[in-house]
Amino acid sequence: MQPSTLPQLSFQHKLLAIAALVGIGVSIAMYTISVSTPVPNSIWKYRFVRPEVGGVTKNIRREIAFHQQKIQQQPTAGLERAALAQNYLKMARATGESSWYLLAEQTAQESLVQLPIHNYGATVVLAKVATAKHNFTQSLALLKQLPPESEALSLLTTNHLALGDTITAHKTANTLAFKVPTLGNLTLKALVEVAQGQDLAAIRDFKAAIVAEEPDEVESSAWVRTLLGRLYYKRGKLQQAEELYQSALEILPRYSPALLNLAELSARQWQADPAQTKDRDRAIELYDRFFIINQQAPTIYDHVALRGLARVQKLQGDNLKANQTWERAIAKLRSDLSGFGHRRELAQLLMERGQGQDLTEALTLMQAEIKTRQDPETWDTLAAAYLKLGQLPAAEQAIQMALKSGLRDPAITDRAAVIAQARGQLTQASKYRAQVKLIDPLFDAGARQALGLGVGLSGLN
Repeated sequence: MQPSTLPQLSFQHKLLAIAALVGIGVSIAMYTISVSTPVPNSIWKYRFVRPEVGGVTKNIRREIAFHQQKIQQQPTAGLERAALAQNYLKMARATGESSWYLLAEQTAQESLVQLPIHNYGATVVLAKVATAKHNFTQSLALLKQLPPESEALSLLTTNHLALGDTITAHKTANTLAFKVPTLGNLTLKALVEVAQGQDLAAIRDFKAAIVAEEPDEVESSAWVRTLLGRLYYKRGKLQQAEELYQSALEILPRYSPALLNLAELSARQWQADPAQTKDRDRAIELYDRFFIINQQAPTIYDHVALRGLARVQKLQGDNLKANQTWERAIAKLRSDLSGFGHRRELAQLLMERGQGQDLTEALTLMQAEIKTRQDPETWDTLAAAYLKLGQLPAAEQAIQMALKSGLRDPAITDRAAVIAQARGQLTQASKYRAQVKLIDPLFDAGARQALGLGVGLSGLN
């Protein structure tokens, strides 16, 4: 990936090979934001010793080397390949680099060739990679081959959420969290509750997940704080959101989801008071920090950073630079379509750019995407495409599907108001706008400019 358009970006980070990720400058990892930021609230503070710089990936690399050596000694060892695939997947989650997902998938397939039956580990890896690629039905088919153990049930919950089946997701998540109340299971339960509009229950379970964290769950500890921060952000509670993002970054200073959500928050704060250019500068700095850290290897978050940076550039009035950044983001997403299937994100970008045949292509993409993914954001993006093309009855049907689960999302409800207004349903439009203010009392034009750029509450991009 290319670094940001600003001239000072010239550091190196992760190498793509298995033995990579060495020799990284400590100064990149242990960065500090150049403007004042809230100190994380003590209740979000990580209770354990924070890992050393690169410590998480260092431990995974050690495991990778161990299993590679075992495979050299026993080339037909199916279980060793399954274990190796699981560690590749851990590296993918720790770094966000798409290449590790592909290595995990390839190694799991090789494992199944060597051991085609009773190979739980390899099958779970393939199911997880399928979910990462947004092949939810394929993932569910693989999970049917497995016993209903914790790991399989948690992935079932994620897939059902993506497919818009919150009832099944709720049942599975509740069962799982009751039997095994770990950080991961409680977080999944909270995500289902967010999708159903149960804010108080979700916050309770997010907090319970933090209490339940263990010292070997470093990435998950950063993940749950970012998700809770994202929920507070969508409720207009920006101070709490920032504290949680900062807490996640104290655990893992290079954690992309927290970094990008904090950048989005900074852009929103700038739009709330455009005279406060320090918030704009911080947003740019955070996006560029992401590019510094990840310039050597593509990640699944690249398009989020590029879109966010383009939005800031456009709001600055630099349309030329914004268009160049959008082009990079669109090119990135087009190259991902065969691998990680970001059709929804590509459609959102095309609608935001709005040139030539962008809107028609966006609608075509969303009509294909809705066949495989039916969560509220996907329905909302389809509604936006119909709205942009003036197909108002179809837009209204799609937005009603987005609202169906009960998800309290200010941007989706605001879109419902715009559609109702366009259809002449003025009373209904007013009701939607009142609901927006109940969800996020600070929601305004500036918030509308920023919302939708961060790493979403589903945890999938």
